[in-house]
Amino acid sequence: MYRWCTDEVEPQDRFDYWREVRAKGLFGVTAELAREQRADFSGEFTLRKVGGAGLVELKASPYQVERSKADIADAASDSICVYQQLGGGGWFGGMRSSDFAIENGRFATSHTDLPYRTVPLGAAGFHLRILKIPVAGVPAQDSRARDLTPKPFGDPALAPLLDAAFAELGELAGGDETTHAKPLVEALACLALIERGIVRPGGRRGQYALRIGRLSLARRLIVRHLKDPRLSPAMVADWLGVSLRHLHMLFEMAEKSFSQTVTEQRLAQSRRLLREAPERLIADVATACGFESLATYYRVFNAAYGLPPGDFRAQAAEKR
Repeated sequence: MYRWCTDEVEPQDRFDYWREVRAKGLFGVTAELAREQRADFSGEFTLRKVGGAGLVELKASPYQVERSKADIADAASDSICVYQQLGGGGWFGGMRSSDFAIENGRFATSHTDLPYRTVPLGAAGFHLRILKIPVAGVPAQDSRARDLTPKPFGDPALAPLLDAAFAELGELAGGDETTHAKPLVEALACLALIERGIVRPGGRRGQYALRIGRLSLARRLIVRHLKDPRLSPAMVADWLGVSLRHLHMLFEMAEKSFSQTVTEQRLAQSRRLLREAPERLIADVATACGFESLATYYRVFNAAYGLPPGDFRAQAAEKR
């Protein structure tokens, strides 16, 4: 992962450095800001390679961004972009389609090599994630993928799947990136192309992308409802709007079954609580994580980690 922040540059040089080295050199865009506002400029970003794509998270005080024809000629990238707005809002314009605003948490898609302009809505500035997926790495090859002018993601049925897969991709770390990132990146590209009418949802690639998205959403629903000891495959299938058989098929794609995923997440949550809330009773931790009884919690915890919860807490305290 590559991280950079304007704190590394003298205040009077921060925007100029951001504009010439970061915006133009790294992202291939033109950045503009009135000279009298540059002294207060700040910005930071992370860049990570995941599954053959580039994942960027960027925060910056307000300025204007343009991806012009000249910028594209200087730094063509032939990629599909999936943007997620985080905090505040953003405006896109200057393209062949209509101008639009994108709200906090919402998504937009585009091809990198088409012109646009964008500014943040409000004084908070930019905060967004961008996933750049090279067209050459997208299984569904179609020339129309290069004609995606920036457009907000508008399909209410697909949006939760996109959101879940995007969030899961951002949370991958270490060895998980090698195993899980590429299917997630391919699914995100295909979900974007389904929404733009380029990939058929009923086709082989479309169905695979939908399954990956539903699996990601199922995992997030599990985490959201861990505290409920009644959490079951039937409940999650109902929330997803799929059959129980389809839900089990989704988990057959994964390394762990539904029940193994629930147990793993409950144990991980309990470990966090044992470390972060040392004053909390172990029985309360077990209940908060959805274990039906304290005896069950002790048995499952000891089987997974080779020691009881109290000993784990003591070891964690010694390391602090």
